[in-house]
Amino acid sequence: MNRDELGKAIREAAYLEGDFLLRSGRRSKYYLDKYRFETQPRILKALAERFCEYINSDTTLIAGAELGGVALAAATSLKTGLPFVIIRNSKKDYGTSKLVEGVMTAADRVVMVEDIATTAGQALEAAKVITDTGATLQRIVAVIDRQEGARENVEGAGHRFDALYTSSDLGIAV
Repeated sequence: MNRDELGKAIREAAYLEGDFLLRSGRRSKYYLDKYRFETQPRILKALAERFCEYINSDTTLIAGAELGGVALAAATSLKTGLPFVIIRNSKKDYGTSKLVEGVMTAADRVVMVEDIATTAGQALEAAKVITDTGATLQRIVAVIDRQEGARENVEGAGHRFDALYTSSDLGIAV
């Protein structure tokens, strides 16, 4: 699936109109339902292939924030052969009570995959967990940048940000 076909498939699967409250607290007239594209094998496989374009030869680990980044990280892991970790939103109160599921060390060089970035609040929280372990966060790559401050916030925090698509790329007026 080429880039244009993938963008069209994502929009067709996930674009909804209405009145929506976003994680950022903002209201929006449109919503991109990540689960509607992440649960489609054809789209998920194509996304993993696109994420591979952002993996460096020295990348050792893929990370995905709970919950939307998990399928993306797993698919990218399968495509690259690199292990992945899940960054939890909060510590669970049972078992190991960890924020990171899987194995991440200070020696790791991490690419974090993200679903949809509005302000990048969740991505930045996950980035802090990664860097607090001593690992190097090489970049954050989102499927879609809604063009509402995510890039500025991530870069302002000192991280590299890339997006496979912007809302504009998908024909959505910002």
